[in-house]
Amino acid sequence: MELIKKSIHMNKLKCRCNTQLTLDDDFNVPDVKPDIDRIVKEQGIIILTEVKPLNGKLIIKGELNFTLLYVSEDNEKPIHNIIGKLPFEETVNMDDATSENNINVKCEIEDLTTSLINSRKLNVKAILSFHCMAEDIYDEETAVGVDQCDDAQYLNKKLDITQMVINKKDTYRVKDEVILPSGKPNIFDVLYYEIELRNVDTRLADSKINLKGDMLLFVLYTSDDEEQPIQYYETEIPFNGNLDCSGCNENMISDICIHILSKNLEVKQDTDGEERIMDLEVVLDLDVKAYQEEVVDLLCDVYSVSKHMVPEYEETYFENVLMKNNSKARIVDHVLIDTNAPSALQICNASGTIKIDDTTIVPGGIQVDGIICVQLLYITDEDAKPLGCAKGVIPFSQLVEVKNIKEDSIFNITPGIEQLSVVMLDSNDIEVKAAINLDAIVFDRIKQMIIRNVTEEEIDTNLLQKMPSMTGYIVKPGDSLWTIAKEYYTTVDSIMEMNGLETDQIKEGDHLLLIKKVDAIC
Repeated sequence: MELIKKSIHMNKLKCRCNTQLTLDDDFNVPDVKPDIDRIVKEQGIIILTEVKPLNGKLIIKGELNFTLLYVSEDNEKPIHNIIGKLPFEETVNMDDATSENNINVKCEIEDLTTSLINSRKLNVKAILSFHCMAEDIYDEETAVGVDQCDDAQYLNKKLDITQMVINKKDTYRVKDEVILPSGKPNIFDVLYYEIELRNVDTRLADSKINLKGDMLLFVLYTSDDEEQPIQYYETEIPFNGNLDCSGCNENMISDICIHILSKNLEVKQDTDGEERIMDLEVVLDLDVKAYQEEVVDLLCDVYSVSKHMVPEYEETYFENVLMKNNSKARIVDHVLIDTNAPSALQICNASGTIKIDDTTIVPGGIQVDGIICVQLLYITDEDAKPLGCAKGVIPFSQLVEVKNIKEDSIFNITPGIEQLSVVMLDSNDIEVKAAINLDAIVFDRIKQMIIRNVTEEEIDTNLLQKMPSMTGYIVKPGDSLWTIAKEYYTTVDSIMEMNGLETDQIKEGDHLLLIKKVDAIC
């Protein structure tokens, strides 16, 4: 007798680890740049160039690209920038990881600090966090039936599972042109720019992924305006497009994480020869997972009236999507400008990043605690120090509601900022309002015994001969037609036919007539 098997594509978490790396290096101010009087603001982006599992270790290579905005003592052109990079290589111990595993590394900048050593030299320190995960992508061969033979009886159980269909990484390129409005002077030199994603939405369609969202662009530049040489411009750039994804469809459940992989901004001349066009190119990195819900008929038991069959069981786990949801929270707090820093006249730009510190499964959902790191670039009331930057940390705590969640449920939460706005209450007190998204997907872990093999043995003829051909039976607690038929070498269909039953439902105390059924061996 052969088992009929179905292949279920699954991913199993083998191991995960979190580690931090500290980067510390000194940089000289380029000869073409003036001396540094005061550092205003810094930003960084992590570029991973290689992630390689090797003998229980994970080798991560990349670089931290940073931009530094500073004030010089040059009164004619006080604002300047420095661009640099810090290469790194880190070895992470992951004993169970192999080259065949799916390796996922998420990295973020925990802290980026620059300080002056002297006017021509600065120190850059950064703390990088790496969240590493190794998944075993495999096909679970699960028995769902047996080859038909005359007397083989088998019992199936319906099980709701979620099968992984797509697991891939891809990139999506956004190119656009931004034209300065007529009220803004021409661009002489771009000092600093930031791009943040807002309101990103992804939808699965037939063999493609629909993407849409907004990019919030902030540009600080010098102009030819003698009265106001320092200018800034902020705008939202919508994007909408498709990404090929073979095998997906709109009925699948998606789990897609998106972040900015690289960005580039170049200034071009318009038809009048004036530098008023900004050519923008942003590459988005996508980590795509898609799941298909289905009902599987698992083979639970098998017997024969003419052979002694011994099923060999093995414990395994299946996953089923419990919830896919987007939890929103609104947060209001204050950021105070340091008393030693120049006071603010006007806010130029507000930017923020979300960091999740802790996630805990609680009754009714997942408790998420974290912070929003906010940076506010502003125009000061001092001509010698025209720009300032205030930094603040805003804590938040949000319950992501998940009905029927269990302690061993598996989940992934992707945070994002939907909106960030500021209001100046006075020159040193700024009110910050933030709307955040916590995009969550939660899986149930289902423990199940599955049949790997069935061994056939000769039936005990002595035992069979001692059993009467016809037996009167009173149903006991916990009985089912299956267990009764298996014990008395008959079949469920035979019992139902003999007793005139329309369904296989029985209850304690029912009287049944059983007839031993021995057929030819298959």
